Amino acid sequence: MARRSYGTGTLYVKAGAYYGRWRVGDRRVNRRLGPVRQPGSRDGLTRREAEAELRRQVEAVTVTPSCERLTVGEAGERLAEQLEVKGRKTSTVEAASSHVRVHLEPYFGGKTLDRIDARHVEQFIAAGRRAGAAPKSIRNHLGTLHSIYELAIRRGWARENPVKRAEKPEGDESSGEIHFLTVEEVEALLLACPADALGGVEPTLYLTAAMTGLRQGELFGLRWADVDWPAGRVRVRRTYARGEYGTPKSKRAIRAVPLADRVAGELERHFQRSAFQGDDDLVFAHPETGNPLDSSKIRKRFKKALGRADVRDVRFHDLRHTFGTRMAAAGTPMRTLQEWMGHRDFKTTLIYADYAPDDRRERDLVAKAFASRGSIPGSNLSETQSNSETRNGSGMRG
Repeated sequence: MARRSYGTGTLYVKAGAYYGRWRVGDRRVNRRLGPVRQPGSRDGLTRREAEAELRRQVEAVTVTPSCERLTVGEAGERLAEQLEVKGRKTSTVEAASSHVRVHLEPYFGGKTLDRIDARHVEQFIAAGRRAGAAPKSIRNHLGTLHSIYELAIRRGWARENPVKRAEKPEGDESSGEIHFLTVEEVEALLLACPADALGGVEPTLYLTAAMTGLRQGELFGLRWADVDWPAGRVRVRRTYARGEYGTPKSKRAIRAVPLADRVAGELERHFQRSAFQGDDDLVFAHPETGNPLDSSKIRKRFKKALGRADVRDVRFHDLRHTFGTRMAAAGTPMRTLQEWMGHRDFKTTLIYADYAPDDRRERDLVAKAFASRGSIPGSNLSETQSNSETRNGSGMRG
């Protein structure tokens, strides 16, 4: 028989009868639909009738009465448990739990999974947009809801995934806007660090972030063995976030980044001051305990240092953008910059393309293409317009 579309079951003939086979969650359902009608007979089912009976039974046999009917919040808890069993990073588990707790559960409330369709999902998207949520944030929430339904289908809590059929928000209006510090602002920030224990670590930490583009978690997980002074490289091999060590975000994030002479010198002086100089000791350890730095505390101290330096209010992550914009402005090829920053997707790197150095030749080509006959590239538009009006006798008169 002709192959049926995916998800509608399988219709087949066996021993003179039509049978239907389809899946409900983790189990496979196999049902006899009726005898095949023989030519010249009125008994039995035609193929069209067998198709209709199969559809009826697929719709009727969805979730068995013994299966649980879970809300989005309850299923979200099961998803978090599954992610932990699979060994996913703590940050991944916490992000999914946060999406459920803060966004999905409050909106869908006590509605069970089988009562949510694509229209409800689109209403959730619209509510998020009205509340001012960015399209990217909404897509992240939808990603978690999608995972909840995929788990629910496998476990028999739901028959289909409404997220697949819902219209998703397109684009992210703020994706092209990035924040960074100028060279002068970075220098002011370094001078604004306090003269306490952590203040002895922070200037080198901030400078390294701005001149290597490493993420905060990559900096916190950096060991002295990862700093290769002879080769002039710092090698990113692990991260530290949310109280645990892990691997970088993707395979491309495992990388080597050039170490400028100034950063190498500051790291050397920082090494000499540190009480923790073993290969496996952290570069940016707490100066008294050798333990990893506290992300929340560093973030607050960073904000205070920005205030003392009287520079714009940015995030710690924007030191990474500082590296990206400065490297692009220096003429670094985008593919090279992608490797240095560890971007999995080249499109992410292209946010720095607008900061590439100006090419006078390109501007001259545009000027030449739109120049009037007899004019020269770069000539003043008002003069060209005035000459044209004089020739055509169309100048404005008072």
